[in-house]
Order: sequence, then structure tokens, then C-alpha cells
Amino acid sequence: MSRIEKAMEKAARLREQDVDAVPAVPPPAEREAPAAPPVFTPPERTLTPSHPFLVNLLDPRSPAAEEYRKLKGTLVKLTKGEKFRNTLMVTSAVPNEGKSLTALNLAISLAQELDYTVLLIDGDLRRPSLHRYLDVEEGPGLGDVLLGEADIPETLVATGIGKLSIMRAGRPVENPAELFSSQKMRGLVEEMKNRYPDRFIIFDTPPLLPFAETRSLANLVDGVLFVVMERLASQANIREGIESLKGCPLLGIVYNAATLGESDHTYYYYRESGPEKAKARQ
Repeated sequence: MSRIEKAMEKAARLREQDVDAVPAVPPPAEREAPAAPPVFTPPERTLTPSHPFLVNLLDPRSPAAEEYRKLKGTLVKLTKGEKFRNTLMVTSAVPNEGKSLTALNLAISLAQELDYTVLLIDGDLRRPSLHRYLDVEEGPGLGDVLLGEADIPETLVATGIGKLSIMRAGRPVENPAELFSSQKMRGLVEEMKNRYPDRFIIFDTPPLLPFAETRSLANLVDGVLFVVMERLASQANIREGIESLKGCPLLGIVYNAATLGESDHTYYYYRESGPEKAKARQ
């Protein structure tokens, strides 16, 4: 074999080796599996509170739940107009008149409507209660926002109850009266009003007579509901409470736990504070 023939044979062997070195395409079963799809995060769980006085949630066909719906209807009429009066607060003259349960049942009733979204804020930084009624753990809330330690979206809790979200009271603060009268609070109310212009924003606040912060907030919101429980607040308490709201947008009075005649049934009443003194059982 000539030298040229030997060189050609060697080149052919090298080409065969190169072909053998190319890895074969693995069968489909041996190919790398595609990346797993992202894990689906389920929506917020629906809260299932069990407090018996949450009638609009647990006993929606009861007379009491129906009266809250009547209160809701009146409130919607009072807040509609050229400009939606969507920032409201619920208070009372003295403690234990049922203001928090009134605020909560009203918020639930509004949120169960197709047309309304509601943000309920626990504005009682001294004795917060909304998280207990709804069986929600404590967490960041209004106090943290006012102290600059949290942003509003971080503090909102979706309840799964209609279109209701809540903001808890948050961390305890030593000076709620000073915080509520500050420019920070004024700016917070305005920010919420502009950030959520299509939803009701309801503050559950401390009673008026023992604490000063509620009077400060009453001057910032679009409307105030004043809760009075029969046989608890004295007439002097009620007069003083209403007097402290002079100059504030008082929408009306919710008369709580009123016993009518000799019946054992208990009712709630709502009375407008304006010229039209329409009454609606609640």
C-alpha cells in the first residue's frame, strides 16, 4: 500500500471515530423533564367566626339581621350624592354599648351586597376587639401605620366574607389621643379616601366620654353613627356625647337593645339626626 493510500485510510478511520463520539439523542423517556409549573397559591381562606351576635353572618334570616339590613339601606341613602361620603365611624358615649358589634354587623351586611366593598378598621387602640369577634390572630394594623412601621396594604386582612377586609388595631401605643389628632392621622384618612374611593371605610372607635381621640377622628370622617344602649348610658351621658360631636357630621343614632312594651323581644332603632326623623327598627 502506497503512502498516500495509508494516509487516506487513516483519515477515514478518524472520521468514523468522530461520528461515534457524537452522543446519540436520548429517547423521550430519558430526556430531562420540563421544569415544574409554579405552585398555585389558593385564595385567602374564609373566616368562620362563631360569636353568636354576628347575626348577619350566622343567622341572616333573623329579625335582628333584617334590621341591620334596614340600617344599611338608610346609611347608603345618606352617603350617596354628588360625592360619595365613604369614610364613617361608629362610636358611643360610654363603654359596652355595642358599638363594635354594630360596626361589624353593618360592615358584613354592606359587604354581602354585590355593589359594595368594605374596609372595617379597628380604631380602638386601647381595647381592640374586632380580631376577637372574627377569630383572627393579632397582627400589624392601624397603630403600626400611624407610627410609620407598616404601609396600609401590609395591614389589610381579607375575610372571605363578601367583599369585607379589615385592618386590625395593631401594636399597642402609649399616646392614641396624640396620634389621632396628628397630621399623620389626617393624612391617613385622606389617603384611604383617595386610595379606595369606591368602598366604605368604617372606623370602630373608642367611646367618646372617656377618651379624647374619638373626637379628633369625628372631625375627619364623612359621617358618624352614635350607638346608645338602653338602660346603660344615662341621659346626661347621651347629651354630653352628642354635644361633643357638635360640628361633626352626625348621621344618626342607633338605639341598641330597646325593649318594647311587655314583649321580651329586643330591638334596635335608628334615628336620623337631620330634619327628617325617620325611624327604622334595627
